[in-house]
Amino acid sequence: MLDIVIEARKASIAPGMDVKRILPFRLRRMVGPFIFMDHAGPVDYQPSAVPSIDVLPHPHIGLSTVSYLFGGQVTHRDSLGVEQVIRPGEVNWMTAGSGIAHSERFEDPAALAGGALEMIQTWVALPEKDEESVPSFNNYQSEELPVFTEDGVWMRLIAGNAFGLRNDVKTHSPLFYLHVILQKDARFGLPPEHAERAIYVVKGTVEMRGLRYQAGQMLVFTKGVDPIIIALEHAVLMLLGGEPVGERYIWWNFVSSRKERIDQAKADWKEGRILLPPTDNTEFIPLPDDKSRPSGGPPPEALS
Repeated sequence: MLDIVIEARKASIAPGMDVKRILPFRLRRMVGPFIFMDHAGPVDYQPSAVPSIDVLPHPHIGLSTVSYLFGGQVTHRDSLGVEQVIRPGEVNWMTAGSGIAHSERFEDPAALAGGALEMIQTWVALPEKDEESVPSFNNYQSEELPVFTEDGVWMRLIAGNAFGLRNDVKTHSPLFYLHVILQKDARFGLPPEHAERAIYVVKGTVEMRGLRYQAGQMLVFTKGVDPIIIALEHAVLMLLGGEPVGERYIWWNFVSSRKERIDQAKADWKEGRILLPPTDNTEFIPLPDDKSRPSGGPPPEALS
C-alpha cells in the first residue's frame, strides 16, 4: 500500500534561491539510505543576480551528496582541489566521510536564462563503517549511465541497481536511483527488489488506483507492494530507495549515527579544521546559530 504522501515544502539555500524540500520530513525522515532531497528550479535569473544565488563553501560529514541536473550547469569546487562543471545527464557523487567542504557556483549566466536551471540534489547516509571514510569525489558522464526505453517509457539509472540495470557509480550500500520520463498513458512500476521505495513527481500528473498525484509530491510505498503508475500527461519522475542504514542524526549539513560526532563537526567548522576548497577559499557559510537539536531536521539554511 501507499505508506505516505510527502508534499514538497519551500526552503532557501541561498539569498534569492528557493527550492522544494522533500526529505527529511517529520513523519518520514529517510527512504532507504536517502536522508535529504531538494528540487531546485526551473529558475530564471538576470545575469546581475547570479552571484547572489551561489552556494558558498560549506561542510559535510557522514554522507554522500548526489547532484543531478535536468538543465543548466553548476560548478563544483571542494577541499580535495576538485573543480568540476556538472551538466544535464551527469552525476556528481561526493562522499564527505570524515569531513569535506564544497561550493556550488552558477558561473554561466546563459545556463540560467529562460528558466534553464533545474536540478535535484540528494544526500545518501553512509553505513556506520563508512562514516569516517576518506572524502572522495567522482563525476560520471551521461554515457556511463545506462538508459532503457520501451512503450512510452525512458529511464536512466543514476546509481545502484534496478530493473536489471547496473552501472559503475560507487555506492556504499544497496540502493537505486532512477530518472524516468513517461509519455501520456504510459504505465510504470517500481523495482521490487528493494526494501524501501519512493517516487517523486518532478513534472506532470500521474494516477495510481484511481487517485491523482502531481508535481511536488513524493509517494512512499510499503515493502512488498508493486504499484502501477499511469501517466495522465507527459511526466518526469525520480525513483529512489534501498536498504535502510539505521537511524541518523541530522543537523545543518551534518549527518551521523552519533550525536556527539555532530557536535564535533560543529566545532571543527567553527575552528577552521575542515579545509575550504583551495580555489574558492575567500568566503564561506558560517556555522548557524544552534537553535535546533541534532535529532531534528536541518534548519531552513541547510545546504547541500
